[in-house]
Amino acid sequence: MLIELHWLPVSQHIVFKILLLTFKALNGLSPSYITDLLDRYVPTRSLRSSSRGLLRVPWSNSKYGDRSFSVCAPTLWNGLPDNLRLAVDLDTFKRDLKTYLFRKCFYSSC
Repeated sequence: MLIELHWLPVSQHIVFKILLLTFKALNGLSPSYITDLLDRYVPTRSLRSSSRGLLRVPWSNSKYGDRSFSVCAPTLWNGLPDNLRLAVDLDTFKRDLKTYLFRKCFYSSC
């Protein structure tokens, strides 16, 4: 039924919302208190990864700390393909993200 309606399962919908909020924070479309929770990855020397749009994942030593937005969002963001991380337009990002999560869940292991 979810495939026919092109709906995401609840767990993937939560991931969608977290990544959407992360995209908005990185592009100046969210409040500053959310933007302040994210740090862009800036290597100390010139590396190929410096242009990939990655985020620095803070260290967490607990299961509850891993669930916080400041840890969960960069982890999910860094797991996205490059074309999604480097998207410029919000509508394009939303469309491509939903398609990516839908295919990942229903056409491979969710």
